Amino acid sequence: MNVYAADESTTPNRAVSGMPERVYVPNNLSGTADVIDPATYRIVGHFRVGRSPQHIAPSWDLQHLYVDNTASNTLTVIDPRTSLQTGTLPISDPYNLYFTPDGRKAIVVAERNRQLDFRDVDTWALIKSVPVRWRGVDHLDFSANGSYLLASTEFSGEVVRIDVAAMAITGALKVGGLPVDVKLAPDGSVFYVANQMRNGVSVVEPQRMVEIAFIPTGAGAHGLAISRDTKRLYVSNRRDGSISVIDFATRRVSATWNVGGSPDMMQVSPDGGQLWVSNRYHGSVSVIDTANGRLLHVIKVGAGPHGLSYFPQPGRFSLGHNGVYR
Repeated sequence: MNVYAADESTTPNRAVSGMPERVYVPNNLSGTADVIDPATYRIVGHFRVGRSPQHIAPSWDLQHLYVDNTASNTLTVIDPRTSLQTGTLPISDPYNLYFTPDGRKAIVVAERNRQLDFRDVDTWALIKSVPVRWRGVDHLDFSANGSYLLASTEFSGEVVRIDVAAMAITGALKVGGLPVDVKLAPDGSVFYVANQMRNGVSVVEPQRMVEIAFIPTGAGAHGLAISRDTKRLYVSNRRDGSISVIDFATRRVSATWNVGGSPDMMQVSPDGGQLWVSNRYHGSVSVIDTANGRLLHVIKVGAGPHGLSYFPQPGRFSLGHNGVYR
C-alpha cells in the first residue's frame, strides 16, 4: 500500500485542467499574499488579505484556495483560475485548515481557541468543536483510511489522536519539545512529527501511541514535505538554514542541504524537481533542486512568509494545510 500513489504522477488531476501553475505565499506579518509564476520566478500578483495569514489551503475538490487569516477570523477565497480573490468567509481563529479524506468535513484548527472545529464543507456551518486542552494545536494528518487523525500541540509537547466520525479524542502521547508538522508514512503504518526544540523528527506508532524512533535532523525542525516519488521526506530545519532528507525505507537522514535562510513550510513542484520553501524570518522564498540540494533562486516576498502553496498538483483530492494530497 502507498497512500500517496496518486501523488507520484507528474500530471495534475483533470479537475484542475487549465489552471495556471502558481506559488501562493501568505505573508504573516504583512497581511498580504504574493503570487509567483514558477516558470519565471517572478511575482505576478500581490494583494491584501486579513491579519496574520498563516497557510494557503487548496479545497478538497481542488476548485478553491483558502487563506487562513487567524487574527482577522476570516478565510480569503482565491480562484486558482485567475489567481484573484473572490470572497471572504467569517471563520473563527483559522490557524490551519484541513479536509477529511471523504471530502465531507472541513476541520478548522483554532489554535488560539484550543479546539478543532469540524464544519460542513459546503456551508461552513459548525458541526462540532473538539476542545484540545493542550496548548498550541496547529498541524495534523489523517490515517490511511481516514478514520482518525493525529494532531500536534506545539506548546505542550503532545500529539493527540482524534476519531474523525465521533469527533472525539481517543489518545495522547507526550513527545516533549515543540512538535509541529505531521505527515503519515506512505505505507500508513506510522506518523512523522517534526519537533523544533528536539531538533529532529519523532516516528509515532498511532495504535499504541508510542514514539518508536527519533531521527535527529537539525536545529528548529519544523516543516515536512514528501518527495514526488514518495520515497523521501524533506524536513526544514528553520534555525539551521538547512533541509534534511529522510529515507522512508531506512528512517535515516540520507542528505542535508545547507540552503541558508529560515526554511519553514515547503512544497514540491509537480515534476518533483524543485522544492519551494518559505523563509519565515528572511521575507523570501527559496527554490531548491531536489536532485542535489542546490539553491536555485531566492525570491523576495512580504514579511513573515509562512505556509506557501504550489498549485495545482498531482493527486485525487486535497487534505488542505498548504497542499497535502492523496
